[in-house]
Amino acid sequence: MVKLIENEIMKTFYKKRIHVIAVILMVLISLFAYGENYTLTKTQDRVAEQLGIENTDDWKNIIGQQLIDLERRLDNPYIPDEGKASIRVRAEQLRFYLENDVSPINSSAARFMGAFLEQSIFLFLPLLIILLAGDMVSGEMNTGTIKLILTRPVKRWRILMAKLLALSMLEMLVIFMMAIFSYAIALVVFGYSGFNEPVITGFRVLENRLDTSAVRTIPQWRYLLMSYSIGYFVAFVIGSLSLMISIMEKSTSASIGIMMSTLIGGSFLSLFISDWKITRYLFTVNLNLISYISGSFQIVEGLSMIFSTLVLLGWSLGAIVIGFIVFIHKDILA
Repeated sequence: MVKLIENEIMKTFYKKRIHVIAVILMVLISLFAYGENYTLTKTQDRVAEQLGIENTDDWKNIIGQQLIDLERRLDNPYIPDEGKASIRVRAEQLRFYLENDVSPINSSAARFMGAFLEQSIFLFLPLLIILLAGDMVSGEMNTGTIKLILTRPVKRWRILMAKLLALSMLEMLVIFMMAIFSYAIALVVFGYSGFNEPVITGFRVLENRLDTSAVRTIPQWRYLLMSYSIGYFVAFVIGSLSLMISIMEKSTSASIGIMMSTLIGGSFLSLFISDWKITRYLFTVNLNLISYISGSFQIVEGLSMIFSTLVLLGWSLGAIVIGFIVFIHKDILA
């Protein structure tokens, strides 16, 4: 089994798929860090101009101005009720930060690491995993190498298990690269680590209102550990689904295309039929698990951390079982 896993990992590196993912990460993280720094600088300049001072480093002034901007947006008659509910939740969060004297906008590498993952977990991270796992079986069907592998005296389930375990290790590598690259680039841009800064977590959104009954303060490093563990779980779920599609489709482009269209289409679908109870069982709706600890607004009501985790776990286990059944019984040698 160890040799099989090692072989699968070496094949992935030989295809230079990890190299492509590393380049994409470095470019996107650099752009995101630049955008974060630019936005913060412009916000500070705007607040300083409105207050009639030369410059401001006081985060409370910036939060106060953000609250004023949010209140103005609430008066906009063209914003739908769902959008206003999201704005109210954000405003309540900002007031909570002010009351507890904890800054949510300090420029640090650790805070940037968490912000980048939170923005990536819903679409960008799954796309990277699809790129990684989309051809693990279908690619070998195209080249015919899968026939050579199956002629060896190794049971099919062991071959597929090796692919699954190798994929889980490669997913961990992607998460590790995301953490290292985001920290290194953010440290250059912001010049401050900030791993021991306090982070307020435990926000919940109930009936479109912010619930702070379970809120607690933890150090930034612990919050990052929780967030990146969640990120790996999401990567494993997407990897399991991608591997199943790769088994069922002979074409690599079709395999990757099906997963990408399902991911993007499911995200848009949840916006238009959010009132349907069936939408809460879509895996795309439940991917943003970090929102449960950060307190972000949920598009579909009735979701919780436990519910979304169980839904994603069900999709993952179902994909693994179906993948094994199809791979064991499929006539690949024909």
